[in-house]
Amino acid sequence: MKTIKGPGLFLAQFASDEAPFNSWDGITKQAADWGYKGVEIPSWDGRLFDMDKAASSKDYCDDLVGKARENGVEITDLSTHLQGQLVAVHPAYDTAFDNFAAPSVRGNPTARQEWAVDQVKKSITASRNLGIDRTVSFSGALAWPYMYPWPQRPAGLVDEAFDELARRWRPIFDHAEDHGVDVCFEIHPGEDLHDGDTFEMLLERVDNHARCNMLYDPSHLVLQCMDYLDHLDIYKDRIRMFHVKDAEFKPTGRKGVYGGYQSWENRAGRFRSLGDGQVDFKSIFSKMATNNFDGWAVVEWECAIKHPEDGAIEGAQFVKDNIIRVTEKAFDDFTQDGADAGANRKMLGLG
Repeated sequence: MKTIKGPGLFLAQFASDEAPFNSWDGITKQAADWGYKGVEIPSWDGRLFDMDKAASSKDYCDDLVGKARENGVEITDLSTHLQGQLVAVHPAYDTAFDNFAAPSVRGNPTARQEWAVDQVKKSITASRNLGIDRTVSFSGALAWPYMYPWPQRPAGLVDEAFDELARRWRPIFDHAEDHGVDVCFEIHPGEDLHDGDTFEMLLERVDNHARCNMLYDPSHLVLQCMDYLDHLDIYKDRIRMFHVKDAEFKPTGRKGVYGGYQSWENRAGRFRSLGDGQVDFKSIFSKMATNNFDGWAVVEWECAIKHPEDGAIEGAQFVKDNIIRVTEKAFDDFTQDGADAGANRKMLGLG
C-alpha cells in the first residue's frame, strides 16, 4: 500500500490577469497559502509557463521548480487538455475549438493538428526536464458527434474513427516511451475516450502501449451514471493520475444525463465543490491506497455554485482529511509468535 501525495491544485481555473494569479511566483505562493503542496500547470497559459523553453531548457525548468519549492509547492504535472483536444477534431467542432490553438494555425485544421501533436510531444520532453514521469491530456474526438446510435451508424464508422485516433496518438506514445513519461487521458464526455470501453478500444489499437494510461476523475463517471468504484478496480494498473472533483446527478421528470441544453447550474448532473456532491471519496481514497497509487491527489475546482476561492480553500483541507497514511504493520502483529515450520505442520495435523 502507498500513501497518496497531496493536496495538489490544478491551476487552470485560477490563472487570470489579476494578481496574484497572473504570475508563476504569485499563483504558487497563493496555492501554498491555501494549504496545497503541489500544483498542476496548464501548459497553454503563457502567464505561468513557456512550453518552448521548458522543452528545450533544463535551466528554465530548474528555475521553475526552484521558485515553486521556494514558495512551498511541488509541480505535480503538466496539463495539455486543450492541445490534446486538437489532436483529433471533427469538422463540426472546428470553430468551437479553434481558439484553443496558437493564432498562427487557426482556421487551418491540418496545421492546427500538427501544432497540437508537437505541443503534446513538447509537454512530454518538458515533463522529463522537470523531473516528472506523467502528463495529462484529452484524446480529442472524431466519433463524438455519433455518440448516440441514432440515426443508425454505418458499419465501420466507429472503427475507422478509432483506427485514425490510434494512428495520431501512437507516435506520441512512442515519444513518451523514449522519455519515460506516461500519457494519462482524462476520461471525459466530449472526448472519444469518455469511458472504459472507449479507452480499451484505443488501447487495443496501440497494442496495449505501456505509455497509454488514465487520469481518474470520478465526477465525469458520476455524470454518466457509471460505477466509479468498480472503474477504479478494473483500471488500477492504468490509472496514473487523480483529479479530486465532486459531482451530483439528480434527474427529474424533465432532464437526465443529456441535460436538456441547460446551463451547468440547471443540469441534472453538475460539478460541485468537494464535499458538496455525491462522490464517495472515503471509498475512493481507500481503494487508491490499497491499489498502490503513487501519484498526487489534485483538486480540480469546477463547481457550478460556490466561489472558486472558497472551493479551493475547502478543497485543500478536504483532501488532507481524506488522504490515508497507510499502516506499515497489521493491527494484530502483537499476537505474532514468529515462523515455526514444525508448529505449522502440527497445526495442520501433519505431525
